[in-house]
Amino acid sequence: MHNVTGLSGNSTSPTNLHVIIKVCVVVPFFSIFLFCIVLMLYIFASNRHFMDSTRYILFAFMLVNDTLVMLSSVLLFLLAMGQSRFPIVFCAPLLFFSTASFLNTPLILATMSLERYVSIMYPLQCPPAWRSDRVWIILLCLWLISCVLPTVDFSIAGARPGVDVLSTPVYCNPVALNSSPVQILFKVYLNGLFFGTMAVIILYTYIKILLETKKMRQDRASVNKAMHTVLLHGFQLLLCLMSFTNPITERLLLLNAYYIFSYNLVAIK
Repeated sequence: MHNVTGLSGNSTSPTNLHVIIKVCVVVPFFSIFLFCIVLMLYIFASNRHFMDSTRYILFAFMLVNDTLVMLSSVLLFLLAMGQSRFPIVFCAPLLFFSTASFLNTPLILATMSLERYVSIMYPLQCPPAWRSDRVWIILLCLWLISCVLPTVDFSIAGARPGVDVLSTPVYCNPVALNSSPVQILFKVYLNGLFFGTMAVIILYTYIKILLETKKMRQDRASVNKAMHTVLLHGFQLLLCLMSFTNPITERLLLLNAYYIFSYNLVAIK
């Protein structure tokens, strides 16, 4: 009995140490990235040439969206590390905002690829919506589309037994709202369809620009730059897709921690 009690008393210390290490790693990196983004946005706002270019406006919008993604993610991380609990009515808006801003990232990448495609394929007849003074319409549409998915996801969330959305404190994570198997399956299917569509758009623009490169004998440098830009957006989309491996990684880490704990317990006995 003494050995088991001693084990439980000592197990809290490594846990707290792990939390401190995680916070000390995440917060400085977040501060560095935030400083770099603010610096780039300041350069963008101080240069009139950038503000008159649709390409750079979309890039600045992506920086703002990345900032929102990081802010919401770090806030949810700190709440999880502090094991803070509060009612779903306060948790849902934060999860909704985090999901919408995350889904907005592949939309922006696909839009930037389409902008490169339009600038190469129609250099003299740019559609009005792609002009710098009207690009805000496209940005507004991106936000509306990114908000549709979490709206549908949250609307089909079933009521959890014994949980009052106004008073019952819960941990603020997606599990608090994604409780039913139907909702989880729907979310997986919708995310797969969403990211698959964005990948097809980026791949299509890359192939079209690649074919255009072979036809053009003049200004091949700008076409090659556009092709490399679209390829970069495809790589960025791949990084976004890697976030979906998070549940698998967490499950492996939990299994590893369980096996280590079981081994230590057997060794002490």
